[in-house]
Formats: sequence, C-alpha cells, structure tokens
Amino acid sequence: MTAEEDRRLLLQLARDAVAAHVGAAALPSPPSDGVCARRGGAFVTLHSRGDLRGCIGHVEATDPLGHVIVRCAIAACSTDPRFPPVTAAELPHLDFELSLLGPLEPVTAIEEIEVGRHGLVVEMHWRRGLLLPQVATEWRWDRETFVVQTCVKAGLPRDAWKNGATLKRFDAEVFGDR
Repeated sequence: MTAEEDRRLLLQLARDAVAAHVGAAALPSPPSDGVCARRGGAFVTLHSRGDLRGCIGHVEATDPLGHVIVRCAIAACSTDPRFPPVTAAELPHLDFELSLLGPLEPVTAIEEIEVGRHGLVVEMHWRRGLLLPQVATEWRWDRETFVVQTCVKAGLPRDAWKNGATLKRFDAEVFGDR
C-alpha cells in the first residue's frame, strides 16, 4: 500500500504534467528517490465533470514510477484516440485517478479472477486488451462478463478466452481525486 504522502505526490505529478502539456505550467521533473524511483506499471485516468476524458497506461514495471506517471498523464490528456486533446480551459474540471499495477499473473481458470480486485489482460496473436479492476465494478459486471468485455476491448471474439487467448490478471492500487 502506498503511503498517503506518496499518493499525493504522484497525483500532483500527474496534474502538473497535464498542466504543462496544455501550456499552463512547467513540465515537472519527478524526484529520483522514494516512490518515484520504484519501477512500476500505472494508468492515469482523467474525468471531466464525471465523464471519462482519457486513460492511458504502461503495464510493465520497466521504468521509474514518477516517469511513468508523467508520461501517461500527458498521453491521457493528448493521445487517447477516443477523445480530443484536453485544453487549458478544462484543467479546473479534471479529476485524476491513478492505478498502480501489480505484476501480471497467468489465469488458468476464470474462477481465479476476483471482480473489483483484479484487472485483466487478454492476448491472442497480435491483439491485446486490458481493463482495470474498477471498470468491472463501475459497470456491475460479473466475472464472465468482465472476461468477455476484455476480449471485446482487444478486438477479439467474445469467446476468445475459451479458444486459445491468454488471460492474465493483476492487482491495482487505485486512488485519486474522486
């Protein structure tokens, strides 16, 4: 579990990165120690007035968390293909949510997936889809629906998980403004 002070620091990094990207502040430089130095995967999710406004992440724990948060925050506000780029006028209306990812673990049976706790990755050939754990609870999905919707997100048939797709789960520590 990440300490409250570290959570505030990571959220501020995300806020500052978005503000810098839209020209309202200088680009933050993450500290090179503490939580920011820890290697980890993370997603930055933006909401505006309660609606999703962007969500981009980095799954593998290959880079320092501070750099991952800055990079993903900028991408979430500017390159999420579902939305136009965030503008400076939107900054006061943005809520930030961070999901710090645990390691990916193979799933051999869907009974190993706990809705609300685990996020999912499905892969088959060159297609890959990922849904964060909070998505299933927000939509009130049961376990099988969560798996099916992860397949859909990957652009795979709904039953790909029964027909050769690889399933992986991960824990996520989720916190934010809301």
